[in-house]
This record gives sequence, C-alpha cells and structure tokens, in this order.
Amino acid sequence: MSEQATLRDAADAQEFTIGAALDPNALRVDPSYWKTVAEEFNAVTPENALKMTRLRPSRHTYDFKNGDAIVNFGVENDMYVRGHTLVWHNQKPDWFQAWDYTDEQLRTFLRDHIHTVAGRYRAKIDAWDVVNEAVDDDGSMRRTVWSDGLGEDYIADAFRWADEVTDADLFYNDYGADEINEKSDAIYDLVEGLLEDDVPIDGVGLQLHALGDWPDPESIAENIQRFQELGLEVHITEMDVAFHDGEEPENPLEEQAEYYREVVETCLDVGCDNLVTWGVHDGSSWIRGFKDFGQRYTGDPLLFDGRYGEKPAYDAVKEGLEEY
Repeated sequence: MSEQATLRDAADAQEFTIGAALDPNALRVDPSYWKTVAEEFNAVTPENALKMTRLRPSRHTYDFKNGDAIVNFGVENDMYVRGHTLVWHNQKPDWFQAWDYTDEQLRTFLRDHIHTVAGRYRAKIDAWDVVNEAVDDDGSMRRTVWSDGLGEDYIADAFRWADEVTDADLFYNDYGADEINEKSDAIYDLVEGLLEDDVPIDGVGLQLHALGDWPDPESIAENIQRFQELGLEVHITEMDVAFHDGEEPENPLEEQAEYYREVVETCLDVGCDNLVTWGVHDGSSWIRGFKDFGQRYTGDPLLFDGRYGEKPAYDAVKEGLEEY
C-alpha cells in the first residue's frame, strides 16, 4: 500500500509552488517543524530572518546565521526560496537613525545593504520581495525614512540595485491590495510607471492576509489578471485566514477551508502558480503575538494546527490542487 500523497506531491504534480514562512529557531530545535516543512511544502521564505533589524546588529556588521539556516534548508530540500525583504519602513535596527546620515549617505547605506544581502544569496534565492509596503492604505505613497531622504525614486533605485547583484525575480510586495480597490489601483499605477521607466521588476506579491474581512476571489482574479497583462508575475506571498474574534461562524474550520480552496482554484484558473502561507502551523502564527492582533482575530489561520495536525484547510488546498 502506497503512502498517502502529501500537499507537496499535489503541488508538484500541478507545477504549483506552495510554501510557508519559516522561523529559524523552530527549524533548528523542533523535528516536527522541519519534517512538516520538508514533506509538505516545496517553497520557503524567512518570516523575519532577512529583515534589516535581524541582519544588522551594528552599523558595520551583518549576522547571516538565521537567514543562512532557512535559505540553505530550502536549497537542500529542492525548494523554491523567496527572500523577504530588502527595503521596508518597519523593522529597522535600533541603532539606525536617519538623522545620522546625509541624503547621499542614506542612499549609499541602502544601496550597500541591498548589494550585500541580495548578492550573498545570488545563487540560492529564486525571488526577492525587493520593496515592501511602500503604498499607504488610502493609495497614497507611504511616507518613510527612505522616501523622506531619497524621494520616491528610492523604489526604482532599489530594484536597479538588486538587479545588479542577483538573478532572482524581483517583486513589489504589499498587503490590502489583493482585490480591486483604491490601494491595488495605486500599486498598479506604481508598477506600470516602473515598467515604463525600464525598471527591472518581474512581479507583484499580494500578501492576502485574510483577517476578518476576506477579499472576494473573483476580484482577486481580476486584479491578478491586470498585473499579468503588464507582463508581470503575481504571487500570493503571506496568506492566512482568520475570523474576527468572537464572530466565528458555526463551522469555522470548514468555512476557512472553503476560502483556502477558492483562492487556490482562483490561482490555478488565472495562472498564478505560487502561494505562501505566513507560518507553518497555528501555534507559530504571527497573529498570536503581534500587538493587539491576538485580541482582534482568531489565532488559527494556517493549514496545520498547533500540534501539526492537518486541518480541513490543508485538505481543501490539497484537494483543490489534485482535482483541478
């Protein structure tokens, strides 16, 4: 009797990439964690290990041990490896203060950071979230330390600097723009402008944190297709599915599963062939520990429960791939 097919088997058969964001400490100390990842997923991304605050303990030093652990795990297990993220307004080191730099020094700092990090993984990382969350919720350009010092051209510059040192596909990544709305319209205009200026951008990452209010799959499909018509790839990069706390339906796990299935089928229908969940199991979900999110949303948004049990959502994603 043959062993039961895994989620990874189903994804491989469809030439679909299904992944999870990883924590390096869990990867090192929890056998169930790394076995689940290796058996069930064919893609990985570091949840935090490649963000600037984790990489830069001081102004002149880098600490790559956690990033290396995840990237090397992905390479050794023949996985698609996504780098996250080179430029973001959050999670900067405590020692970094923009007023310590002239504008030109800030430009040099960011360029050197991108060259160092993206260059280190040139032969190992398949795609990079180069710029993360540069558009605000109302569709305006977000004011950040980078835009204040370098102007909005920092986005184009970041892609060009990354392209100088890596052969990975280069993505713009953001939340809240999964369906057609004011923010996704602004991101469309942004990336269209980058393409018109010959900026080396290959795709758009839609995070798809479906928290409380879930984006409509039909609108997600329409949104994906318009980016594809620009010649860009579209990936789902940080998916999780939760309810407003205290407003769970009668059968929450089944409804969660059905939404996961709908999103996977939507991806298959429109040719979006890459989906990453933001975590491996419910016990490791960022929602439980992120400010007040643990009070606002249910803490069970992933495909595996806290003991690595396969949830209805797991079955739905797997069946969606097998039955397509």
